[in-house]
Amino acid sequence: MTRYEDQVAEHRDYLYKFARLQLRNEAWAEDAVSETLLAALAKPQAFDNRSQLKTWLVGILKHKVVDALRHHGREVTGLGSSEDEDTDPLELLNFKADGHFVETPADWGNPEQQTSSRQFFEILEACTEKLPAAQGRLFLMREWLELSSEEICKELNLTPTNLYVQLHRARLRLRECLEVNWFQKAGAL
Repeated sequence: MTRYEDQVAEHRDYLYKFARLQLRNEAWAEDAVSETLLAALAKPQAFDNRSQLKTWLVGILKHKVVDALRHHGREVTGLGSSEDEDTDPLELLNFKADGHFVETPADWGNPEQQTSSRQFFEILEACTEKLPAAQGRLFLMREWLELSSEEICKELNLTPTNLYVQLHRARLRLRECLEVNWFQKAGAL
């Protein structure tokens, strides 16, 4: 193998972990990573050192993940029910009628400083993996793949209200998980 091929191969495990987190299906993740590596190896001249190799490969992988989500979108189950459609999204917010929080959120101190830690991202990834599969997939599509709400609704045949409800629930669960597993522990240090 050439040095370029070796460098590409070194990122395989990271790419697989990223794809598995996004797709929540080992076979789909493996396919997306294989397609990414093949694309990178087929056109090495496309990598012109404007970024890190890993960043470039993740950029390719994002497109492969979106393609996989589009292709397998119909197989995604549990994205919501008619019960979700009937729920007023404002009822899901944790506020009293007077506009105050029902339960005051924990003080996160200086989140920017704490999020620069590699350990924080490991905890965030673990919290994301604990989300119900459908909520996790929607959250990752919106926040990590940066797809628009309209694109997600179209791809998964969701109403904007249902998407909003599912994303809100995912964010609440992530907040709770981060408070328990990161911010409370970081504050205790």
